[in-house]
Amino acid sequence: MNEKTFLSIEEIISLPALSDTNISDDGKNVAFVKKTTDWKDNKYRNHVWIYEKDKGQSFPVTAENTDSTYPLWSPDSKNIAYLSLAGDGDKKNQIFVKSIDGYSSVQITDEKEGVSKFKWDPAGKGFYYAAPSKESEAIKKRKELYGDFQRIGKDYQNDCLYYVDIEKVKQKAKHEHENSAVYQLTDGKNFHIHEFDVSNDGKKIVFMAAPSSHMEDYINGDIYILDMNTGELYKLNIDKLLGESVCFSPEGSKICYSASIREKDYYKTHIQENTLEIYDITNGEVMQPLTEFDSTVTPLRWTAKGILIKWQDKTNYPIGLLSENGTVEILGEKEDGFILDASITRDGNHISYNKAIINETFEIYLNDKKITDENSFFKGKLKSHREIISWQSSDGLKIEGVLSTPAEFDTNKKYPLLVVIHGGPTWASFPIFSDCFNEKYPIEQFIDKGFIVLEPNYRGSSGYGNEFLKANYRKLGIADYDDVISGVDKLVDEGIVDKDSVGVMGWSNGGYISAFCSTFSSRFKAISVGGGITNWRANYVNTDIPYFIRTYLGNTPWNDPEIYAETSPMTYIKSANTPTLIQHGEIDARVPVVNAYELYQGLRDMEVDAELIIFKGMAYSPEQPGVKLAIMKQNLMWFSHYILGESMKDLSFLINK
Repeated sequence: MNEKTFLSIEEIISLPALSDTNISDDGKNVAFVKKTTDWKDNKYRNHVWIYEKDKGQSFPVTAENTDSTYPLWSPDSKNIAYLSLAGDGDKKNQIFVKSIDGYSSVQITDEKEGVSKFKWDPAGKGFYYAAPSKESEAIKKRKELYGDFQRIGKDYQNDCLYYVDIEKVKQKAKHEHENSAVYQLTDGKNFHIHEFDVSNDGKKIVFMAAPSSHMEDYINGDIYILDMNTGELYKLNIDKLLGESVCFSPEGSKICYSASIREKDYYKTHIQENTLEIYDITNGEVMQPLTEFDSTVTPLRWTAKGILIKWQDKTNYPIGLLSENGTVEILGEKEDGFILDASITRDGNHISYNKAIINETFEIYLNDKKITDENSFFKGKLKSHREIISWQSSDGLKIEGVLSTPAEFDTNKKYPLLVVIHGGPTWASFPIFSDCFNEKYPIEQFIDKGFIVLEPNYRGSSGYGNEFLKANYRKLGIADYDDVISGVDKLVDEGIVDKDSVGVMGWSNGGYISAFCSTFSSRFKAISVGGGITNWRANYVNTDIPYFIRTYLGNTPWNDPEIYAETSPMTYIKSANTPTLIQHGEIDARVPVVNAYELYQGLRDMEVDAELIIFKGMAYSPEQPGVKLAIMKQNLMWFSHYILGESMKDLSFLINK
C-alpha cells in the first residue's frame, strides 16, 4: 500500500478556485467562476460555470480558450452576462450575453479600454457599465505634436458611466445602422466612478466616485444620484470615509452604504473599520442601523426581507439579513468559516454563497446545500491541521494567530517554526485552506518538511475591532515585532518549538515586518522578505498611496523625519546578521522595487548572506503559475537550507522536483 503524501506545490497551484457567485432571481440556477491552471501555456484560466438545480449538476458556459469572469443573471433568469476578452490578442474585458438554452454568446460592448464593472438594466433591455472616458481631443492633439507624456497629478482617465441597448447592438451587427447603441451618462471630468447600483424601477442610479482615478483620491470619495428621467446629477451631503459598496432599497427611496467616521486627527482617518448607514433620499436624513458593527461590514443587496450584509468577525466572515430596525438574521450554514462572496434573490427567499470552513477550501452553496466538491482533491492525501491560538504581546494586548501543524502532532516534541505574516495590515490570516489567500508560501510543504507554521494576526489586522485596528498607529515595525516575537515565545515556552530554529517571511506589509525582523532582531535563523517596505521615506515618494503612510505614521517625512527613521528597517541595518531572501515584483507600484535593492545592498555591505530575486513584469501578485511555483520553491529551499541544513543550489536556477 502506498503511503499518503502531501499535495506537491504544483498540485496546490493547480487546485481550482471558485469565486463570483451569482444566483438567478427565480432561485433555480447559480453562476460562478472557476479558476484553473494551464501549465502548458503557463496561464490561469477563468471560466463561467452554471449549476442547474433541476439537473443537479454544473457545467461551463464559456469556451476553454477564452477567459470569462463576473457572471450576472438577467432579471428574467433566462440569460447570463459576463466579462470576457473580445479576441485572443485583446487584453480588455467586454460584456457578453448568452442564453442558457445553448445559443452562442453575443458581444455587447466594444470599449477601447475595456469594461470594469456592469449591471443589468432592471427591465433586461441593456446594461449600465463603467469604463474609462474617451481620450480628449486636446490630449490627442498634444500627442501628435509632442509625443506621449503625462502631467503627474493632472492627466487622468476616469471611469465614466454608460448605458448600452442590447437590441440596438444586435440590429447594428445585422444591418450596420449608424445609430449608436451606447449612451454616455457621465463625462468623467470631475470624478472617477468605482461602484454603482441601479434602482429596481430603473429611474435612479447611485454611484460612489473619487475626484480622480489616482489612488491618493480614493479616501476623498462622494456619493452621487443620477435621475434618469431628468438627467439631473446631485451629490449627497455625506461627510464620511466611504467604503466600497452601495445599494438601493427595493422602492428606490433609500440607499445603504459602508462608511467610517472621519476622526479629528486627519492622519488617522483611514484607520477605521466600516459600519453601515442608510440615507433617505426623500429628506436627506442619515440613519445608522441600531446594530453596532465594530468590524468591517459590507452591504451586498437590499431585498424585500432586508439587506444582505457580510462582515468580518475575527477569523470568520459570516453573512446575514439586516433589517432597518437593526436586527440581524444570520444566514448560511451556522458553522464558522469564511464566506468569500454571496448573492441573494430580489425577494430574499433564495441565496447562494462561496464558503470555506476550517481546514477546508471553498465550496459553492445554494440555499445552504453544497453544490460543489472541491475538497475531494484532498482525498487520499495528508493535510495540515489549522487552529486559532492566542497570546499576549509585550504591552498586554491580546493577539491571535493561526497555527498549522501535522495531523499527528506530538506536543512532547520541539519543532522548527516558520512565521508567515499576512499583508495589509488591514487584513488577517484565516484557518482555511486557500491558495488565493496564501499564494507565495508553501505551508503544506513546510509541514511535510517537519516545520510547524504560525500566522499571527498582529495589531492592525481587521476583524478585531476599531481599537485593535488603530493599535499600530505610529508603532509600525516595533509593535509588530513585539506581536510576532511574543507569539514565538509562547510556543517556545510551551515546549513545542526549538527557539534556535525559527524563520519568518511575508509579502507586502508582511514583507515589511519581515524586513524589520531581519535588521532589528537576531532571534531568527532565516528570513524571506517579499515585496516589503524597507525605507518609509523612500517608499513615501515612490508609492502610489502616500496617504497610507501618512495615515499610519501620523505625518509626512518632512515634518516628522524621526518617526520615519524609527519605523524603517534600514535604520537598523548595521545590526543585521540573519540570512535573508528578498523577492520583489519589478513593477510593483504599491511597494516599488527600490525597497528591495536598498535592503539587498545594505545586507551585502554588512556581509550577511542575502539573495535578491526580481520577477520581471510582475507587480504585487504573479499572473503566471510558473512564477508562483518559482516563488514557493525558492522559499522552501531557503528555509530548508538555513534551518534544516539541507543543501541548496544557486537560487538563480530552480531545482528539479
